[in-house]
Amino acid sequence: MKKIVFTTLTFTLLLSCKEETREKVKEAGKAVGSEVKVAAQKTKEKVGKYIDTAKVKEKANKIISKSAEVVEKGAKKVKESASKNE
Repeated sequence: MKKIVFTTLTFTLLLSCKEETREKVKEAGKAVGSEVKVAAQKTKEKVGKYIDTAKVKEKANKIISKSAEVVEKGAKKVKESASKNE
């Protein structure tokens, strides 16, 4: 009789612990999921800033090179007109 009662109590205890463990695992899973979402959002924002910065740098380089070409053309015109006037 003692063995049956002990076995029943042990089995009941294991089942109840199992349910609590499942709940804890679910809660932990939700917590980790929310942390991952927050981290992903922060990373997305940081990457977006770097991409925007890279695009701005690329556009600035294009503008600078075009400006340099215009300045060179203007310098050539000034040099030609100066050599004609001599």
